[in-house]
Amino acid sequence: MNVGDAAHRSGLPAKTIRYYEEIGLIAPARAANGYRDYSGDDIHRLAFLRRARNLGFSIDDCRQLMALYQDRGRASHDVREIAAAHVTAIEEKVRELQSMRSTLQKLIHACHGDERPDCPILDDMAGAAMFADTTASARS
Repeated sequence: MNVGDAAHRSGLPAKTIRYYEEIGLIAPARAANGYRDYSGDDIHRLAFLRRARNLGFSIDDCRQLMALYQDRGRASHDVREIAAAHVTAIEEKVRELQSMRSTLQKLIHACHGDERPDCPILDDMAGAAMFADTTASARS
């Protein structure tokens, strides 16, 4: 089947499928005319990649997971290790997001939100930018 059919059946955009081929995640056969010819197995692999990406796995993780999926002699602890590392990264990201939310909530609370020009939100951002500039200068 062609890339349009593969896109429809896998739930991925054709552009994503071409990208996955370009980076070596999939390798569809080529028809006599040189066009890509996606098989049922290719569609299954594409759906696997779609699910893995929807779970937030990186391309490199997907590459490892796909290799493990295709290796019937794999050890499940290898898969578990990748998934556990991903959960750890997600938990760190959640902590970062919660910290950002908390900071923004405090800044929003401190802002009067009226016609006056003073704004604690902008002042905080400007102060952080100035701190970053002086920190970068100190390292040079």
